[in-house]
This record gives sequence, C-alpha cells and structure tokens, in this order.
Amino acid sequence: MNLTPREIVAYLDEYIIGQFEAKKAIAIALRNRYRRLKLEPSMQEDVVPKNILMIGSTGVGKTEIARRLVRMLNLPFVKVEASKYTEVGFVGRDVESMIRDLALAALNLVKNEHKEKNREAIEKHVEKIILEKLLPPLPKGSSEEKQNAYKQGYEKMKGRLKSGDFDNLNIEVELSSHGGGDFDGGSDMPPEMIKVQESFIKILSAGQNSIKKEMTVKEAKEALKSEAAEKILNNEAIKREAAKRAQEEGIIFIDEIDKIAVSSASQGRQDPSKEGVQRDLLPIVEGSTVSTKLGSINTDHILFIAAGAFHLSKPSDLIPELQGRFPLRVELSSLDEDTLYKILTQPKNSLLRQYKALLLTEKVDLVFDDDAIKEIAKIAHIANEKTEDIGARRLHTIIEKVIEDISFDADLHKDETLHVSAKLVHEKLDTIVEDEDTARYIL
Repeated sequence: MNLTPREIVAYLDEYIIGQFEAKKAIAIALRNRYRRLKLEPSMQEDVVPKNILMIGSTGVGKTEIARRLVRMLNLPFVKVEASKYTEVGFVGRDVESMIRDLALAALNLVKNEHKEKNREAIEKHVEKIILEKLLPPLPKGSSEEKQNAYKQGYEKMKGRLKSGDFDNLNIEVELSSHGGGDFDGGSDMPPEMIKVQESFIKILSAGQNSIKKEMTVKEAKEALKSEAAEKILNNEAIKREAAKRAQEEGIIFIDEIDKIAVSSASQGRQDPSKEGVQRDLLPIVEGSTVSTKLGSINTDHILFIAAGAFHLSKPSDLIPELQGRFPLRVELSSLDEDTLYKILTQPKNSLLRQYKALLLTEKVDLVFDDDAIKEIAKIAHIANEKTEDIGARRLHTIIEKVIEDISFDADLHKDETLHVSAKLVHEKLDTIVEDEDTARYIL
C-alpha cells in the first residue's frame, strides 16, 4: 500500500502503453486509501473512496490496468460483468453476490499469506505424518537402546525424505472426507442457504470423517499440506482478518456497465429490467451491509471501478443516482498506429516476446523485423477503422495469421532462425484487408 502515485504509474507503464489519465486517477484513488488509514479513527469513517468510471472502447487497457494493480498491491479484488446480474425477484445472480465473491477472494488471499508464514511448521507436520508411515513409532516401554536406535534411524529417514529418495514410494494416508476448510465458493447462494447445505453434508457424512488413500510420497506431501494447514492455522483469526481486508482494502471492478444503461433512443426495455439492476447496485456502491460467510461486510470503504465502451449508450444514460456514485470519470483514448507499435515492442512481456518464447521451446529462434512490426501495427489500425474497433486485441488475430505456418511447421525448423519480414506480412494479409467483408470475418 505504501507506494506513491508516481511509483504506481511507473509500474503500470511497464505493462500498459499510454492511458496516463486513467493510470493517474487509479493511482491517486489507491494512495488516498493509504492516506485514510493514517487519519484519526473518527475521521476515517467519513473519508469514503472516490469511485471511478472508465470510458473507452474494448481492448484499450481498462481491465488490464485493474488486473495489474491487484497483482502489484496484493489486494482483495474481484472482476464482475454488470450484464450477468438480474433485478431482485428474477432468477439469476443478485448484485450482493459480488460482495460474497470479494469475501471469498479476501479469505483465499489471507489464507495463502498465513500458509506462507507458517510454511515451515506445515512442512514439519507433513514430514512427521509421512515418517511415521515409513517408520512406525516404537511401542511404549521399549528399552533405551531401542529408542536410541529408533532416533538415529528416524533422523536418517528424515534426511532421505527431504532429499526426495522416497518420492516414488507408495504409502497409505488418511485424508479428511470434506477436503479441508469449511468455506466454499457458493457465492450465488445466500449465507443462510449455505449453512443449511453444510448441516446436511455434516449429517450425511457423519462417521466418515476420513478416507484412506494410497499414493506416492511425493503426492502425499501435497495432499497432506491442506490437512496440516487446517490444524496449524487459526481459521477464526483468518476469517476476521479477511473480513476486515475485504471492507478496508477491497476493490470491485464492474465491467460492461454500459450494458445496463438504458439508452434514451431505445423505446422498449428488456426484462429483467436494466434499470432495476442499476437500482440494486446503488445501495452496494453507496454503502450497505451484506451478509457473507465471513460475517457482515460493510461496503462503505470498498473501491468500485466501473468500465464500459458506451458505444450504444452514454454515461448520462445511467440513472442519475448511480452516476453520482462514480464521481471520477476517465476517458481512455483509442489506439493509433504508433501506440499499437509500442504495444508490440515496449511492454515487459509484450505479445512478440510471448510468441518468441513459445517457439523457443521448439528450438526455433523467431525474429520480427522492425518493418514487419510497423506493418502489423498499420494493418491492425486499418482493420480497427474499417470494422469494429477492438483495440489491441486485433494484434492477437493478425500475428496468429502471420505466423500460423511457422507455428504449424515449427518441428521442421529446429535450431533455425526464422525472420518475419514485411513481405511475409503483406503476403498473408493484403488480400484479406482489401476486402472489407473478408476482413470482418477473418480479422
């Protein structure tokens, strides 16, 4: 959390080209959360996050900005599509399920952190169980001589187990029948329903607390880790921390929000009503309490980032109350030829680097000539103008088309260096680009 807005933007620049305004708005929003935690508790309650609405065509980097931020900051995060929610009273996902999804994401995040902190203790516990299978303990009352010999043998076995000597040996282990943990996905169901479901499972599985399985020592090491974690970790403390993290640090990215906007031009309205979904979203975004398996989660300080292309509707087509809940508006610019060229060459794991690495696994050295890269960017830009503008996603289609033969015959070009030239790009794409109807289907 302790990153300045400038540092956040610098990190995003490694992966996403351009869109400085969007990066800046999100960087400030995240820094303000850090600043809020430094305030007096009485003032903290009143400082609410300023939700952001990102407007821009598909493929310009809206989702990628949010995804990269979460990887960097390790925060509870969920990405949801507004179009999959239905109004209360209709069959389908209700908007509160996004908070239950966030609670689950927070729980998994905190659980993994605690597992990492207690990794040594978990590994020792697993080691002890496996060693006792390989070298059963001595009966009580054994002589001191036998106990000393057992200790020496135990230490030797321990060293061999660590070095992997027994990895392929088969042993029988006991695993709990419920698979460890008491929290499942069920985010589409209200917590009360999940509790009832769990009660039935407990009744039906009474007396079947563990099952015996035969597996290799290597498999047992992994299978017993979750069992050991359940015994060593304090699940109640993890749940409390997860609930707090979801409330204080949670980010919900609502994609396709333009799909629930009711355009002023449209006469009819689809059911379940789009406007109804907007009204259901209002209390969640404004601040309300939602019941989850971690307990009640207050949404006051969750940061909501909404994004939409707004091709067929405008942000003003959202109901005024919901517009007011997203005070920060950021418009992402469409990608021109120069930006598409930079996207191909500059990011840390750019598309061209990915293809190069993939073919290196077949011992083929793939080299993209600079002229070829410029032509790919140019053709992507033309295709976006002639047909639908799908932004940087067009690059995937074009590169696949250009190198499909190289990729198909990779095994025949082992230990060779293959160049993708401007000539090859033209050979593969010129006829397609010239015919708009063909371009629409192929590119």
